[in-house]
Amino acid sequence: MTRGRLESFLGLSAELTAFSRFDLLGTGLAERYLGTLDKVVGDAATDQLIAAFEGLPPPGGKARVAAIRATILGDERLGDIARALIKLWYSGTWFELPAAWTQRYGPGASNITFVVSPDAYVESLLWKAIGAHPAGAKPPGFGSWAHPPKIPPVPGAYPGN
Repeated sequence: MTRGRLESFLGLSAELTAFSRFDLLGTGLAERYLGTLDKVVGDAATDQLIAAFEGLPPPGGKARVAAIRATILGDERLGDIARALIKLWYSGTWFELPAAWTQRYGPGASNITFVVSPDAYVESLLWKAIGAHPAGAKPPGFGSWAHPPKIPPVPGAYPGN
């Protein structure tokens, strides 16, 4: 796995999840998730997704957001892969691609729903997104579940942020 490919994968993942590269690297799962993508959809499809990301307009504008929607999420092949990648980062689970996708692009033996690793559940972005701790792991302390989680604001997501 080349360093440049991993960096591009992290850039793509950061844009799709709205988490920073720092946060994604902090999970310790970036290489494993890239490997999962390669295993399930194949190197060629992964490389196509990364190439589509690298061909986007520069960050920071409406053109980039529109291009992500059209070029990646709106693409017949790449859209389902990108959505599965988002779910992977947030849940630690690879969810089987839709039947329509496998009919068009072929069934992969690895295209089943599975948890990538025990660490994937614990390090899922879901927990950080909702301001909570994973049940059964990373205990926050006695009585902490008696209070609702404090959901941290996402910078730039709402006017005034």
